Amino acid sequence: MAVRDRSRRLPPFEPPGPGSWALDLAHFPRPLTRYFQTTHAPAYRSGSQEFARFYGLLIDGLQIAYVNGFAYRQLLPVPEPELPARLARAAQVFKRRPWREQLHDWDKRHKPAAIRKHRELQTVDPDALSDAALVDYLTTCRDHHAAMITQHMRYTAGALLPTGDFLAHAGDWTGLPPAELVGLLSGSADVSAGGSDEMRVLKAAFAEDSAAREVLAADGDPADVLASSGQPAEVLAQLRALPGEAGKAVNGYLDLVGYRIVDGFDIAEPSALELPDALLRAINIAVFEPMRREGDLQAQTAAVREKVPALRQGAFDAMLDEARHSYRLRDERGIYSDIWAAGLMRRAALAAGRRVERRGRIATAAHMLDATLDEMCALVAGKSDPDGELLAERAAYRARYSAKDAPATLGSPAPAPPDLQALPAPVARVMRALQVSLDHLSADSQAQHADTVLYGLAASKGVYEGPARCVSSSAEFDRIVKGDVLVTES
Repeated sequence: MAVRDRSRRLPPFEPPGPGSWALDLAHFPRPLTRYFQTTHAPAYRSGSQEFARFYGLLIDGLQIAYVNGFAYRQLLPVPEPELPARLARAAQVFKRRPWREQLHDWDKRHKPAAIRKHRELQTVDPDALSDAALVDYLTTCRDHHAAMITQHMRYTAGALLPTGDFLAHAGDWTGLPPAELVGLLSGSADVSAGGSDEMRVLKAAFAEDSAAREVLAADGDPADVLASSGQPAEVLAQLRALPGEAGKAVNGYLDLVGYRIVDGFDIAEPSALELPDALLRAINIAVFEPMRREGDLQAQTAAVREKVPALRQGAFDAMLDEARHSYRLRDERGIYSDIWAAGLMRRAALAAGRRVERRGRIATAAHMLDATLDEMCALVAGKSDPDGELLAERAAYRARYSAKDAPATLGSPAPAPPDLQALPAPVARVMRALQVSLDHLSADSQAQHADTVLYGLAASKGVYEGPARCVSSSAEFDRIVKGDVLVTES
């Protein structure tokens, strides 16, 4: 097979501004759509500035800039006049524990409000709208998406500081790496494993309905994800049509998760309903797989605690409790904010794409995803620009390149991290917690591959032998079978 020349036509990479810029591999391993670039950057910066000021951090938030479609991130310095107020605020963080205030605010106000708005937009059938109404709907979905990106970022410090503080101190006391210590937070974020009230209702309904379980798993065998008689979409349709509580529960669950983006944050990525096999796997695991025993986590916690000096074990317990209390916010702030909103924007853009494709203006509806919002609206309104070939070229560009084609850094060398010892102890604690949590969140393997050995970061502990299944995107999820070792790269 011929090797594709990935370097052809790749423009030069120039710094997007002064200072040092780092490629954000963890969140954006591929080029982003023009829509996402124009929507994401200002909302991201606004939300990050909010959390930095709220917690008194010695940064003025984060900003993202796009170079040839790739996302580069930069820390913003605090304006000097704000330093005294920031230092005073940071000194109170671990006394006041403001993440508890934020978590209460999230649970009682912002999360329910976001879900209501998602559902309101979800009830609209964009294919049934007039051209003018569809233009308005596209704009409404974009505005909502931008607001949800800001919301996601607003809760970043509240999600990360308690965890970072625990990882930093527990690492000092035990010598264990963050990747091992974070396992003690398992089960603290039910949403990370797909948990929700709707999923709990679904599990209860299937537990009482043997006929529903037979539709889900062939011959009652939970190892077989799909019923033997149908394709994933057909099986999902059968589940939705089930009588009684089981069918109602399936529809309730799919209304909650169906339009969430599955892989990443860009509207170029498929939503859950576009990957029925992945949805069926999630339902199957929830219905048939046993939950992790609480005793397993207790034993793991006790083993780590034994490594902590006796005089520090009380502090270890308190920090672990604090991290567990807020840990779910790390994923909830995305799942219930911009991940859902991005899926709704994708749905609207694809509806616009189908309309414009029928008019012969673009080759396929999916090319609409590579338009900016203004371009989407112009095409729906019947204007001449942009040309369909331009959108096709943008789509081909995104498919051709990955982060491996982009330099890891741009601009001047990264500045040395601040000397924490020069800061007041409470402030240093805050900044160290932030740094440890960010490092853990964006960690990648530094080990070099050998001729016959690949190195990386394990998502699960222990040793397991099985077929390696390399998957490059969510579009390949249907290749995964039970027993595989999933291997992916960023």
